Amino acid sequence: MADKDGNIDAKQFHTDTPQESHGFPVKGGAGLEWGMRHRLARIFDPADARTVMLAFDHGYFQGPTRGLERVDLTINPLAPMANALMATRGILRSVIPATSQNALVVRASGGPSILSELSDERIAMDMEDAARIDAAAVAVQVFVGGQHETQSVHNMTRLVDAGMRLGIPVLGVTAVGKELTRDSRYLGLATRMIAELGAQLVKTYYCEEGFEEVTAACPVPVIMAGGKTLPAIDALTMAHRAMDAGAAGVDMGRNIFQRRDPVAMMTAVRALVHENLTPAQAHEQYRDLSGGAED
Repeated sequence: MADKDGNIDAKQFHTDTPQESHGFPVKGGAGLEWGMRHRLARIFDPADARTVMLAFDHGYFQGPTRGLERVDLTINPLAPMANALMATRGILRSVIPATSQNALVVRASGGPSILSELSDERIAMDMEDAARIDAAAVAVQVFVGGQHETQSVHNMTRLVDAGMRLGIPVLGVTAVGKELTRDSRYLGLATRMIAELGAQLVKTYYCEEGFEEVTAACPVPVIMAGGKTLPAIDALTMAHRAMDAGAAGVDMGRNIFQRRDPVAMMTAVRALVHENLTPAQAHEQYRDLSGGAED
């Protein structure tokens, strides 16, 4: 039986040695069947195996979040600059044009609203509907350490099984409650659990210390969650540090669509991820495109 102290003392992350890709650019994907690899290659740019995801699925538990009151007006202009869109099936079918060329990551868990216990989620859509909507992946919250931890893990593993039958990857999202610390010890535990139990992708928050150990210990791609709105330079710096520490991409929402100029910020984030701009260069690009906006 593993003990908690053993996890604390684990040191051999070999952060200077990348995981072998075995001929497929997406981390951990070489052993998957062709259809699943094809979907992963839609999420990640084959040229650099990186992704810029645009998250606007907040309404599934928050309602009309600021900046998402009219998704058709705020998100559709941003979509061409994203590799992937992370949204609910309701929004995709109602306001996103079917001519969109983006990979689609569809929210597949839900239930409680912000008025109740968020960890009490259930599977919210059948994988067959994900296939009908042409999803490149489905996303499910996993509340490691939360009140309904086991239930949320079971939600994910059921979706993983269904995804294996249909060739659709699962993105496990580490959900952090108010009582949980966003440090490398917790994030390392959560991301590794999600990957070990079958998810082909993991989305998690950035932490200042030890994030390179979180990404090194996770055998599948780690995508950085944007989280709450930060000053533009801080959001760009966080994204750059996460990529530098081994993240395979970013999934930003509020840090883009709540800006004074969301198109300018989306352009800057894409340049930072795919063109290796520094935070200062990306921020200068944002200011130039937005007419001098700082936020």
